[in-house]
Amino acid sequence: MIVITAPTGNIGRHLLSRLLESAPAAGEELRVIVRDPTRLPDEARGRVEVITGSHGDADVVDRAFEGADAVFWLVPPDASLTPQDAYTGFTRPAVKALATHGVGHVVGVSALGRGTPLADRAGLVTASLAMDDLIAGTGNGVAYRALACPSFFENLLEESDSIRERGVFTDVVDADRKAPLVAVADIAAVAAGLLLDRSWSGSDSVPVLGPQDLSPNDLARVMTEQLGHDVRYERQSLDELHATLVGYGLDKAFVQGIVDMKRAKDEGLDSGVHRTPDTTSATSFERWCAQTLKPAVLS
Repeated sequence: MIVITAPTGNIGRHLLSRLLESAPAAGEELRVIVRDPTRLPDEARGRVEVITGSHGDADVVDRAFEGADAVFWLVPPDASLTPQDAYTGFTRPAVKALATHGVGHVVGVSALGRGTPLADRAGLVTASLAMDDLIAGTGNGVAYRALACPSFFENLLEESDSIRERGVFTDVVDADRKAPLVAVADIAAVAAGLLLDRSWSGSDSVPVLGPQDLSPNDLARVMTEQLGHDVRYERQSLDELHATLVGYGLDKAFVQGIVDMKRAKDEGLDSGVHRTPDTTSATSFERWCAQTLKPAVLS
């Protein structure tokens, strides 16, 4: 039995689709935790067991983890909470349920940066790494793999309107700062492989990196080529970002966590992992632009 949290989110929906294809042949049953079952894809109906509720709720995870062999764990960031409450606070009930029910394997979505000088002052990343430590310390033989991810290609979808209407996307990093990025479908592919082949033990991080490091100027060049019109990068200051997010009504501590994460990324937080065939995912930015961004911008 594999339990999938956040099965309708960016990563979870890709993972659910993959497991619906491959889990039956492997003799695996699937169970999902979801707040709104109506958001599940049609292909999942009747093929997965559904536990309705939040996976931050102790009663929900207690029911969901009973009889489970493996869990996919993804914390949906809650901007109404502090980073610590949003990650470790949300995860504590699950850790108790993992130990109670003797779940053998957990695959979680986390971040790059562990072991770097920036890791202790990287805001949401620091909180995510603390969540990893909490799960890794569960005991009772629970094995854990943290998928150490950089920023997602999909973050650019939030700027589809600006790219369409003004030919502009924004961030706070230096225009020439090269760093890894990744497509969420590739994260799901790595998670599926680990959940289905549970020959691993202990706790470790698994970097999931796109094929090459790219700077904002590189992204602008590729988007220009793929979309057929000029796209340029505008750098926003950290103060501007902070003011914008506070203006949206987000928790001030959470906003500071975002700002600290962005600052750390601009200082090279994501640049310390050596790319190998095992850590390099398949989807290039060019391919992602053609398949995902272009339809969104042109819609």
